[in-house]
Amino acid sequence: MYDFVSLNLKCPVCGYSLMDRDQTVDNKASIHLRIRMADQEGDIYLSSIYGSYNYVCNIPLPEGKVVDFVCPHCHNEIISKSECLHCGAPMVPLYLDMGGKVSICSRSGCKNHFVEFEDLTQAMQKLYEDYGHEAAYIKRPGKGRPPETEGTKDVHKEIIDSGTFLHTYCPKCKKSLIENDLLKLRVKQQGVIGDLFLSPYLNVFTTKSTIVLPENETAEDVFCPHCGNSLLDENRKCGSCGSAVAMIEVGARTRLLDFYLCTRKGCHWHGLNEEDMFDIKLDNSLEW
Repeated sequence: MYDFVSLNLKCPVCGYSLMDRDQTVDNKASIHLRIRMADQEGDIYLSSIYGSYNYVCNIPLPEGKVVDFVCPHCHNEIISKSECLHCGAPMVPLYLDMGGKVSICSRSGCKNHFVEFEDLTQAMQKLYEDYGHEAAYIKRPGKGRPPETEGTKDVHKEIIDSGTFLHTYCPKCKKSLIENDLLKLRVKQQGVIGDLFLSPYLNVFTTKSTIVLPENETAEDVFCPHCGNSLLDENRKCGSCGSAVAMIEVGARTRLLDFYLCTRKGCHWHGLNEEDMFDIKLDNSLEW
């Protein structure tokens, strides 16, 4: 239910917020920490989306290396006496603004982490108030809103509003791509294949994956999780950054529409084919 909850964290030593809104990861404010290992120091920006392992780092981070995490404000090392139950490395505690803490493993590549709430009832109430029961960050459009037009060019167009749930299907095998209220795809990056989960709500750009997808890099391939066929369209490029695009199908009116997604992490471009653009408009799409 809370796959896309964005956590606000602070330093357990000085209490200052660790959130950095200038450097985004997964299209949300990141968690900024300093890291040290051997004779190297640098900055790391972790995803604030719970369950995401994406990050941006300005120094190489070798797989399996244990690093020291340091607060960028008070410069104290953040560490606990607890050890990772998976690999034995020290756990790093970060405090939640709603009370409690998130602990992450200090070993690069280890995905062990967990949340502890001081008051579970109060924390769950806050999650419901902030994010609701379906998906985070959705600002639902008001009913009866007149279509946005320029002259009369959009008068006869159907407008798919921001926040609309998109029923999506594979264009090859026609099976639904929705799993547990998320849009699920298979993705290949640097020779590794994993699952990619996207918000199925139009213009809600939250994502998470089971493999690392570096910010601003293009995925090598995108597949249907059912039939395994590639969803890349060789005849079309992203209208914003020129990267390769993947094509899925979404339900609208009484037919399926070809719907294109940019494969570059962080690019929000999406669009329809030329024929559908005559009578369908995506609310706030970067294509218009």
